[in-house]
Amino acid sequence: MTNQQTTDEHDAVDILVADHREVEALLVELETRRGTPEHRRHLVDVVIAELVRHAVAEEAYVYPIARKALPDGNEIADREIAEHAEAEQTMKELESADPSDSRFDELLAHLTRTIREHVREEENELFPRLRAATAREELVDVAAKVTAVKEIGPTRPHPGSPDHPPANKLLAPGIGLVDRLRDALSGRPTSIDDLRER
Repeated sequence: MTNQQTTDEHDAVDILVADHREVEALLVELETRRGTPEHRRHLVDVVIAELVRHAVAEEAYVYPIARKALPDGNEIADREIAEHAEAEQTMKELESADPSDSRFDELLAHLTRTIREHVREEENELFPRLRAATAREELVDVAAKVTAVKEIGPTRPHPGSPDHPPANKLLAPGIGLVDRLRDALSGRPTSIDDLRER
């Protein structure tokens, strides 16, 4: 049996774009300001967990490809990582904000603007260029790594943690384990499936 890649396999870009759509749906729901403060807190917790997992995957596997494959890859990756750092700082503040406080809505609005701009840049500029400059097989291979790190990586913002390989790849599983234990003990939802179970 060969290990030949098929054309219907998802590549890393497919997975990251799907993440963008999931987070956008949650942000749209949050913008309606409907639901109890507890429900809004749960929605934000899932947004934060999804964004953190997504950022860890990009920083560990996608941005290194950009650095290698694109002539301005270092500049692009550094800009994207800086945007992640800004969003992570906002998520850290939002994580402890009371959903019935006006500060919660201010932080959420700032995070929403930041994330939407970041997504627009990635989907209109970075991702098409990556696909054009990278072999499909490599992006399919990276898709498996992206999926794996999202399953074991952090679910909470850690603004001080490393955002470049190899340190981020080495520390993400340990930080993720601690986060998942905290999530389980506190009952914090970290996925859309967790929200559906409530």
